[in-house]
Amino acid sequence: MLLRDHPMMCYKGVPNWPPSWTWINGLENKRPRGEIGILKAVSLSKVLPANRSYLYIDHEGSSYLGSLLFDDRAFCRHLTEILQFCCNRSISEIGGLDLSHTL
Repeated sequence: MLLRDHPMMCYKGVPNWPPSWTWINGLENKRPRGEIGILKAVSLSKVLPANRSYLYIDHEGSSYLGSLLFDDRAFCRHLTEILQFCCNRSISEIGGLDLSHTL
C-alpha cells in the first residue's frame, strides 16, 4: 500500500496527501500543487492533540509548508518518524513509499 493511497492518510474522511503548500520564504510564491518539491524537514505538532505533522519543502527557489492532519494520532506519530528519514527526497518519491506494514 503506497503512502499516497493509504486509508489512514486522511482526516474525517478527506484524504490529506499531498498537502496544500503555503509559501513561507524565497523568490516568489508559485502556488505549487501536488507532489512537488524536496522534503527538507518534518515536525510533529506540539499542540494537543498531536494529530498534525508539518512538512517543509523547497521548490524552484522558494520554501513551502504543508500540514497533514490525521484522525489517528498514533499513525500520525509513526508517519512523522518515517518522514524524518526521508529528508532530501522528492515528495513524489515519498508518496510512493510502501506502507503495507502499517495496515
